[in-house]
Amino acid sequence: MAAVLLSQRSQGRRRFLKATAAGALMAAAPSFAQGKVNRLNANTKPLLLAHRGASAVRPEHTLAAYAKAIADGADYVEPDLVMTKDGVLVARHENYLSETTDVGTRPEFANRRTVKTIDGETHDGWFVDDFTFAELKQLRAVERLATIRSANCAYNGQFQIPSLEEIIDFVAAESATRGRVIGIIPELKSSTYFASVGLPMEDAFVSTLLAHEYSRRAPIEIQSFEVANLKYLRKKLGRPKNMTLMQLVLNTPERPSDVAAANGRTTFAHMITPAGMREIAQYADVIAPPTRAVIPLGKDQRLTAPTSLVTDAHQAGLLVHVWTFRPENIFLAADFRNDAGMHARNEAGSIAEMKRYIETGIDGFFSDDSALGRLAIDT
Repeated sequence: MAAVLLSQRSQGRRRFLKATAAGALMAAAPSFAQGKVNRLNANTKPLLLAHRGASAVRPEHTLAAYAKAIADGADYVEPDLVMTKDGVLVARHENYLSETTDVGTRPEFANRRTVKTIDGETHDGWFVDDFTFAELKQLRAVERLATIRSANCAYNGQFQIPSLEEIIDFVAAESATRGRVIGIIPELKSSTYFASVGLPMEDAFVSTLLAHEYSRRAPIEIQSFEVANLKYLRKKLGRPKNMTLMQLVLNTPERPSDVAAANGRTTFAHMITPAGMREIAQYADVIAPPTRAVIPLGKDQRLTAPTSLVTDAHQAGLLVHVWTFRPENIFLAADFRNDAGMHARNEAGSIAEMKRYIETGIDGFFSDDSALGRLAIDT
């Protein structure tokens, strides 16, 4: 009888502990969006999008850069995605490896050096699609803007190139640790090029997203400068509550790479007109112009009057997420520079510039420094 009572008590304790743990997990777990995702919060503050992670203070597209951005208050972290020779999606800003990794110092890969033209740009060096994922893991990240962001060079050689799968796992862990939702805003880079070399990205991308519990529920905003891949994803994904599509644009007469490859006529200049934005709204939820398309620079490099882009986009049913704010004088409008030198960090000037753009009614913005972006939003 004593043994039976002990067993019953033990089972009771286990049931109590399981129930208590489940309740604690539910209380600690971040809540996920239930409707169309345009804010992570039910207020009117713009979203803070970590451009390549906190790339002003850590080498871009590393887990360290994403970790720093999350710690500094980013709502979303951005992995730009390209594809390896064996079909793995990894985070690099472009297919070109020479500027952001130590591949040039690796004699075992010297014979991989080649010349390629991708999206109209020709580079001599090393490229992601000539490496397997296992080979890429032998490389280490380095700071791209070594002259401007020399402090980041202290981290050279420390971090691997992460895959999309690894990034999702990492963000899920950070979300669980911090008890708040952290969105992911991946960009599909050079889709037309990768398809042309037998590495179509879209289906592999969707499969990776849907294979993870976190990315099936957390806010995901998918972006591209191309058009056809976003239209394909809209048809394939439909309109899930946690996913939005973002059309990246330029304020130039250039054509998107896929449009040019198909001899189409649509230009970015057309896409940021009211008519162009109504067309975008048929397949996307967000338009993402460069900052100077919202408030242009004058001949003196100072800000002029805002354009009608934000108003026109909202009337078309699109949100507006602009890119990209950087904290160094060389990237700031002349209104906000100080006399510390063009490569110097200017935190006060960067915050002031971001605030000026927030006043136009933008719905979100990309920043290289999430801590400054958070200050601009919250103050």
